[in-house]
Amino acid sequence: MDMQVVIGDDGRPRCWWGASTPDYAEYHDAEWGRPVDDDHKLFEKLCLEGFQSGLSWLTILRKREDFRRVFHAFDFHRVAEMGEPDVERLLQDASIVRHRKKIESTINNAERAVELEAEFGSLGAFFWSYEPAAPSDGTPSQTEDSAAMSKELKRRGFSFVGPTTAYAFMQAMGMVNDHLRDCFAHTEVESLRASFRRPQ
Repeated sequence: MDMQVVIGDDGRPRCWWGASTPDYAEYHDAEWGRPVDDDHKLFEKLCLEGFQSGLSWLTILRKREDFRRVFHAFDFHRVAEMGEPDVERLLQDASIVRHRKKIESTINNAERAVELEAEFGSLGAFFWSYEPAAPSDGTPSQTEDSAAMSKELKRRGFSFVGPTTAYAFMQAMGMVNDHLRDCFAHTEVESLRASFRRPQ
């Protein structure tokens, strides 16, 4: 068995990080790696990955409901209408990460997401076009596909979307299956990915 797999209290083998805290266990078991085509969820994850920069994902995960509250459940059409008064208000909200550039980036990225949707029909159609043709070797921090996605997002005016952020997004949204092979979720995710209808 892979040394990075940990047996949980329930007897199931998990990726090591998925057994480290109850919050991570729930996220690992129910969300991470499951394929997503919902535009609001895709936009949410892209933004939260940006907020994570320099922080732990656990910090962001524990504040996720508050992020959803202040950013209109990541309805990017509504977020795109936010302005400087909203930025100043959110800088006073201790329930989220109070970082001006990241807050401004979320609003900017919402505006760019509206443009992306108009061009491709959905965010899902754009993002899933970067799904790798073959599984990655191990769990890299970035890949050629994530670098290409990052480059194109930046070209379109998105911010806080570097190659590492893009790959973490791809992992979480099921565009790759990076659950360790001995993790119970690996087979589940493979099955979900096999039956998943990619957005066109």
